[in-house]
Amino acid sequence: MKKITIDPITRLEGHGRIEIFLNDDGEVERAYFQIPELRGFEKFCEGRPAEEMPRITPRICGVCPTAHHMASTKALDDLWKVEPTSAAKKIRELMYSAFCAEDHILHFVFLGGPDFIVGPTAPAGERNILGVIGKVGLEVGGKVIEMRKRLRGVIQTIGGKVIHPVCGLPGGVSKQITEEERKEFVDAAEYAVDFSKFILGVFDDVVLKNKEYVDLIVGDIYKHRTYYMGMVDENNKVNFYDGKIRVVDPNGKEFAKFRAQEYLDHIRERVEPWSYIKFCYLKNVGWKGFVDGEDSGVYRVAPLARLNAADGMATPLAQEAYERMYEILGGKPVHNTLAFHWARLIEALYASERALELARDPELTSPEIRNIPTEIPKEGVGVVEAPRGTLFHHYQTDERGIITKVNLIVATVNNSAPMCMSIEKAAKSLIHKGEVPDGILNMIEMAFRAYDPCNACATHSLPGRMPLEVNVYDSKGDLVRKLKRSG
Repeated sequence: MKKITIDPITRLEGHGRIEIFLNDDGEVERAYFQIPELRGFEKFCEGRPAEEMPRITPRICGVCPTAHHMASTKALDDLWKVEPTSAAKKIRELMYSAFCAEDHILHFVFLGGPDFIVGPTAPAGERNILGVIGKVGLEVGGKVIEMRKRLRGVIQTIGGKVIHPVCGLPGGVSKQITEEERKEFVDAAEYAVDFSKFILGVFDDVVLKNKEYVDLIVGDIYKHRTYYMGMVDENNKVNFYDGKIRVVDPNGKEFAKFRAQEYLDHIRERVEPWSYIKFCYLKNVGWKGFVDGEDSGVYRVAPLARLNAADGMATPLAQEAYERMYEILGGKPVHNTLAFHWARLIEALYASERALELARDPELTSPEIRNIPTEIPKEGVGVVEAPRGTLFHHYQTDERGIITKVNLIVATVNNSAPMCMSIEKAAKSLIHKGEVPDGILNMIEMAFRAYDPCNACATHSLPGRMPLEVNVYDSKGDLVRKLKRSG
C-alpha cells in the first residue's frame, strides 16, 4: 500500500498534514486530515479568576483573537447574569464587525484566493499573495492593505490592542468612544463597504466568468449534503454578535433553534485516535461516521453554512449579493464546499455595512458603557460567529469567580468532520492510477482551505494526554500490528 503525505499543508492558520493511502491499483483507499499540534487552554485556565479569561483566551490564536475575546466577554455577562448597556453592545458589535470584515478579506486574498486568481494547478511558487498581486495589480494590493489598516484601526481604538483586545468587561466595555473617534469609524466603514463591493466584482470577473472554475465549484468533487449551523437574529437573518443558534437539515428545513446556554442539548464531541482535534455532531441525529446525508449528524459552520441556516442578510447590499449567489447556484441550500469563498465575500460586505450602521449611531458615544455585576458567579456560556464559524465559550466557577472548568468548541472543531470528508472525497475523485502531480495535491488542499480552518484554536489536549492508536497494514490492507497508548 503506497502512502502520499502532504506535510505541511499550506495557506491556513495552524499546522496539519494529509495522509493518503493508495491501493495496489493506485486508487485512494483512505485519506486522513491530521492535526499534530496541541493546545491546553481548557486545562491551564483552571484556577484563574474568570475576569481574566477575555485576556487569556485570545492568546489561543493571533489571527482571530477578537472572536475569542468577544465570546469570552459574553460568557462573563452570562456568568454574572449582567446585561450590558445598549451603548456597550453597539461598541462591541462595531469592533467585532470590523474584525470579521477584515479577516474575511485576509483569507480570500492571502489564503483562498490564489487557487482561483492564480489558478488551482499553477506552479506552487505562484500560488501566493505575490501571484495574486501579479494578476490583479499593485493598486488592488494597496487597497487591501488600506482596508485592513482602517478596520484594524477601529479594533485598536475600541479594543486597546489590535491583536489581543482588552476592552471586554462583564456588563460592558472599558472605554467610552469620543465623537472624533466615531467619525473616524464612519470613514473606515465606508471604505470597507466600497472595497467589499469591489472585491465581489473581482470574484465575478475572475471566477464566475471562468467556466472551468464554475464547473469546479458546482461539480461533485467538492460537494457534501450536510446539516448547517449559524447564528441568526429575531428575523432569522445572519448575525455575528448575538442571537440564537439555528440548524437546518440538508434540505434546508429548520431542524433546531436554541439559545447559547442550551448548546449541550444539541452538540456532542468525540475523538479519533489519529488526530488531536475533536469531532462534533448533532446529538439528536447521532454519530454515523464520516458520512453525509440526512441520517448523519455531521454539520457545517462558517460563511456558507450561516447563509444556508439563515433566511437572508440584515443589510441591503449583502442581501442583494446573497440572492444573486443562490440564484446562480440553483437555490438553497447550497452544498458546494468551494462556494464558502463566495459566501465569505458576501459576509465581508455584510460586516462592513453593519459596521457603518453602528458607526453612524450617535448612541455609540454614550457614557453609559457598563452595568456593574452584582450576582454570585457559577456558570456562563458565550457564543459569537467567528469568521470560521460558531464559537462557544463555557465557564464554570466557584463562588469567588475562580475558574473550575472550561469548555471551548471553536469553529474549526465544528467543521472538523466535514473537512475530513471533503479531503477524502477530493482525493478519491482526483487521484487515479497513482498519478499525483503537484496541482492535484493542491486541489486536495483546496478541500480544507474553503473552510478557512484555524487548527491552533481547534486542538484540545495537553501533551501526553491524548489517546494514540497506530495501525500498521501490509500491501493487501491487512492489519499486521497495532500500537496503542491510552489517554
